[in-house]
Amino acid sequence: MRALGVLGLGALLAWVPPAPAETYSAMLSIRQALGAEGRLLRLLRTYLQEESDRLSDLARFYNKVQALHQEPAASVDNPLLAFGLIKRLRSDWLNVVYSEAASENTRELQAGFEALRQELPGPEDLEGAAQALMRLQDVYALSVKGLAKGVFEPAGARSPLYRPGQPVTLSADDCFHVGKVAYDVGDYYHSIAWLEEAVDLFRLSYGSWNTEDLASLEDALDHLAFSYFMAGNVSHALSLSREFLRYDPSNLRVARNVAQYEKLLEEQGTAEPGPPRRPDGTRLQTRDAYEELCRSPGTQVRGGGVPRLRCTYETNGSPYLLLQPAKRETVRLRPYVALYHDFVSDAEAETVKALAGPWLQRSVVASGEKQQKAEYRISKSAWLKDTADPAVAALERRIAAVTGLDVRAPYAEYLQVVNYGLGGHYEPHFDHATSGKSPLYRMKSGNRIATVMIYLSSVEAGGSTAFIYANFSVPVVKNAALFWWNLRRNGAGDGDTLHAACPVLAGDKWVANKWIHEHGQEFRRPCGPRPED
Repeated sequence: MRALGVLGLGALLAWVPPAPAETYSAMLSIRQALGAEGRLLRLLRTYLQEESDRLSDLARFYNKVQALHQEPAASVDNPLLAFGLIKRLRSDWLNVVYSEAASENTRELQAGFEALRQELPGPEDLEGAAQALMRLQDVYALSVKGLAKGVFEPAGARSPLYRPGQPVTLSADDCFHVGKVAYDVGDYYHSIAWLEEAVDLFRLSYGSWNTEDLASLEDALDHLAFSYFMAGNVSHALSLSREFLRYDPSNLRVARNVAQYEKLLEEQGTAEPGPPRRPDGTRLQTRDAYEELCRSPGTQVRGGGVPRLRCTYETNGSPYLLLQPAKRETVRLRPYVALYHDFVSDAEAETVKALAGPWLQRSVVASGEKQQKAEYRISKSAWLKDTADPAVAALERRIAAVTGLDVRAPYAEYLQVVNYGLGGHYEPHFDHATSGKSPLYRMKSGNRIATVMIYLSSVEAGGSTAFIYANFSVPVVKNAALFWWNLRRNGAGDGDTLHAACPVLAGDKWVANKWIHEHGQEFRRPCGPRPED
C-alpha cells in the first residue's frame, strides 16, 4: 500500500467536509459571512417593523391621555372621565409600563441571531482581520490615518495603490479594535498608531454614542497611554492619563498611574525615546526585499539588464499543442521562470473553483516532520484528483504537455486549489523540501522538481508572486500559469527560487498549484554535463 503523504492527504480531504471556521483566511468564507449578515439584516428589519408598530401604539396612548389633560379641572367632573382616570392608573399604565411586547420583540431578534451564530465569525476571525490590516499597512507602507479615511496610498506616493469604487471609512471603534489586538500581544508599534487614530476620532464625536460601539474615548486613552508607557515614552503616557482623568476623575487606577508616571519623570528626566520599532514576529531576514518587490511588481534589474527574454508560441514537441500552441513568456532565465498566458479558460477556472470551494481547509506548512497552520500563510486550500471532473483531467494533460513531465500519481501531487483570505499571503519560502525529514518525502517520489501555479482569478491590487533572491516579481495575470524549476539538474535545490505570495490588497485571489516530483522525470529532465548544473 502506498504511503500517505501530501498525495494521500489530498485524497482524504475529499471525504471530510470542513467545519465553518477561520473566516478571515479565505475570501470565499468572507463572502459566505456576507450572506449570513444579509439574513441578520432581514431579522433586524422585522424587529424594527414590530418595534415601530409598538411605538406607534404607545404614541396613540400618549396622545389620547395628553388630550384629556388639556383641561384638567373639567376632566374628572364627568363620571365617565373619572372612571377612565382610575382605570388608567390602576390598569392601563401597568400594561403600558410592563408590556411584554418589547421583550418579545427583543427575544425574537436574539433567537434569530443565536440560530445563525454557528455561521458567524469567531473571536479569532476579528483578530485575524485586524492582523491583516496591520500586514497591509506594513507591506504596502500605508498610513493608518489614510486607511481610516479609506485611502490606500503609501507615504510619499503620487497615486494610491487601489481606488475602491465605493469609499469606506473606519470608525473610532474600528480603529480601537485593531489597536487592541496589537496591544493584547504586546505589539506597541501597531497599537500606538491605531489607538492614536481611535483617540482622534473619538474626540471628534465625544458626547455621541453609537449602539454598535463597544469602546469609548476613555478606553482608547487608557490603552494608548499604557502603550506609550511600555514603549518608553512616559511623558506622553502621563499626558494621556491626565486627559483620561478629565473625563473620569474618580478612576483610582488611572490616578495611581499618573502618580507613578510623575515619579518616574522626576527620577529619569523628560528625555523622550525614539518611535517604537516595528516587530518582526517571523524573524524574516528578507523582509525589506520582499516588501519592496510587493510594492512594485515587475522585474527589478541590477546591472546590465536581462538577456534573451522573449515571447513564443510553444508546442514542446507535443501533439496536444500542435493546433493550439502554448503562449510562453520567458520571465527569467536564472532561475528559469516562464509565464504561459491563457493557460486556462474562464469556464475552466470557474469549474475548478467551484469544485474546490466546499472542501477548502486552512492551508498548512511543513514544520519538521509535521504540517501545521502558520500566520505567515493565510489562505485555505483543497486538493482535487484528475477524476474529480473532466476539466481537471484536461488541465493535467495540458500541464504534462507544456512541461514535458510525467504528472501522474505518484510522480506529482494532486492539484491544490488555494483561496487567499483578507490580506492573504505566504511569506518567503521554497516549494522544494530543504530537510530530509520533510513530509514531502512520504510520497516516495523524491523532492519537488517543478512548480506550475495557475492564476484562476484576477485581483484589484497586490497578490504578486515575488522571487526574493532573483529580485523580481510577477503580478497576478488571470488564467495564466507560472512555471519554474525548484531543483537544479544535479538534484540540489535552487536557492534563487525563494518566493512569496504578496498580501492581497484588494480582490479575491485563487490559484491552483501542481507540484511535480523528481521520480519519473529521469529521462524527461536528465542531469546536465556539469556537476554544478
